[in-house]
Amino acid sequence: MAGRFYDEWQVGDRIAHEIRRTVTETDNLLMSTLTHNPQPLHLDAEYAGATEFGRIVVNGTFTFALMVGVSVGDTTLGTLVANLGYDKLVMPKPVFIGDTLRGETEVVELRDSKSRPDAGLVTFRHRMINQRDEEVCSCLRTALMRKKPA
Repeated sequence: MAGRFYDEWQVGDRIAHEIRRTVTETDNLLMSTLTHNPQPLHLDAEYAGATEFGRIVVNGTFTFALMVGVSVGDTTLGTLVANLGYDKLVMPKPVFIGDTLRGETEVVELRDSKSRPDAGLVTFRHRMINQRDEEVCSCLRTALMRKKPA
């Protein structure tokens, strides 16, 4: 099992996730169409070219989902009970087709579950960074995690 149990985490633990991903036009097109998002900034090269960005901007929900997804193998795979929430989601820089993204995670809070003696809450700060070392997305994720079996 790749993920860690609640009691294997410490506040301040940091992970640089090994999975990197170069964003493709197909990634952006699929996310936009699967979610019924017709924003021309994501789909229309002529429209996007006339904006301050000068080209298509990748749908932010793709960036967010990729950021969380690349973290799962190192954090919650097989040990998660449930994701309880995502907070303070920000996207300080745009992502463009062809950008290569990498993720980092830090544990910022731990607390025992009040209702489940066999679980605890881990709050992760996830960050997605492009090839220019610019942060393009970050959030806090609160996960209900199993404790190590006795």
